This record gives sequence, structure tokens and C-alpha cells, in this order.
Amino acid sequence: MPVEITWWGHATCTVEDSDVRVLTDPLFVRRLAHLRRRRGALPPPRARHAAVALVSHLHADHLHVPSLARLAPGTRLIVPRGALRALPALRRLAHLRVIEVAPGDETTVDGLVVRAVPARHDGRRLPLGRHRSPALGYVIAGEARTYFAGDTGLFDSMADEVGPVDVALLPVGGWGPYLGKEHLDARRAAEALARLAPRSAVPVHYGTYWPIGMGAVRPHEFHAPGEEFVRLAAERAPDVAVHRLGHGESVRLEVAR
Repeated sequence: MPVEITWWGHATCTVEDSDVRVLTDPLFVRRLAHLRRRRGALPPPRARHAAVALVSHLHADHLHVPSLARLAPGTRLIVPRGALRALPALRRLAHLRVIEVAPGDETTVDGLVVRAVPARHDGRRLPLGRHRSPALGYVIAGEARTYFAGDTGLFDSMADEVGPVDVALLPVGGWGPYLGKEHLDARRAAEALARLAPRSAVPVHYGTYWPIGMGAVRPHEFHAPGEEFVRLAAERAPDVAVHRLGHGESVRLEVAR
């Protein structure tokens, strides 16, 4: 049975495995603070329907309460441990089933096993950030093992922490002209791909949001990361099939067992 990946833009994806839909870092708005969606239509209403939604960390472009409020009633919402304390507004989402997790925790949803894994990224809710929560990635295990990296830098134990996977959803850019070490750019993402050695990969977290008024500042950092990742992945991990999707596009991946 194939697994289907749909990229809605930024870090928002739908992973459908064994007829179960998993949504990652839901973000359903055209504007967020100083960021504006510059490419791709907003995710359609059907994108809000999933058995479970995964939140990788507390930054507002990944944990966006108004977008979470649009999820269908009964959706399980998996968030980093401490999120409810750091962001009391989550408690008002009474229509969702909120589950806090830390690295190593597993949650079973309709036969899929979702395992939280470490990420190398600031987990605070910025700009205040008084409470800390771990930044996470997730491995979704069903017919396939799909790794959603969230937002992370490259770290030495990444392959050991994640384990064997069939598909990797890797961030390759950001929403601004400069990326720090706690992010993957196209080159670091290609290195991560070489270490993880999945069968397939989909680049995410690029070419969607950009600061208002900064369209002329290092525009290649907005437009180029996807293509650059494809090129670098072919050099560093030639056995991995890389699928660069447009906003709203899907790919069905056969998984051999």
C-alpha cells in the first residue's frame, strides 16, 4: 500500500498511510505577524481533516492557535511536553484531544504509531519564551516509516535518534533571508539525507512565507532552496528519490516490505 504525501506550504503536510491522515504543523493563514504568504494558495478546507495533527515546536509559524482551532472536532493534537503551560490558549481548544509528548514517547492513532524524536532547535514560545518545551520531530510508522523533521539543525545523533525510515520530510529553507545553525538549509538538508538514507524525500519549509517589505532582500533564499536541495541531494545521496512538490501537490510512494 502506498503512502501519500501532500505539501500545503511551509511545514504543513498531510501524510496518508493505511487510510489514516496525519497533518503536520498546520498553518492556514495568509498573514502571520510580519510574514505574508507569497506563493501558493491557502490549504483548502479538506486539509483540516486528519486523525491526528503534529506540532513540532512552539514557534508561532508551527504552533498557530487560530489554525489549530479550525481542525475538525475530535482530532488528536500532539504537542511538545510543556506546551499547555507555555501557551494557555491551547486549553481553549476543547474540540481537540491534546497530547503532550517528549522525545521517545509513542502514541498510537488508528493503528499508526507516532514516535517523538529530538530536534536541534529553540523550543521556546518567542518572543517571550519564559517556559521551555523540547523541539521535536516525529516518525510516523504504518505501512511506511515517515520522518517529519519539524524545524531542526543538523546534529550528530540524528540518524540514531530517528532510526530507519522510508520517507523524510526535510526543511530546506525558512521564512527570512538568513538561517542560523538550528535550521537546515539545502546543503545541511542534503547532508541529513545522506545520514538518514531513506528511500524517498520531500523538501518542505521554504518558498511560502516571507517578511513583508523584504521581497528584494536575498530573494534566492526564498525561491531557490527546493531546486538547490534536489541538486545537492543527487550528489550526497544519489540513491534517494527526491520529490519537489508544488503547493498543494501530492506524491504517492510505493513502499516495499
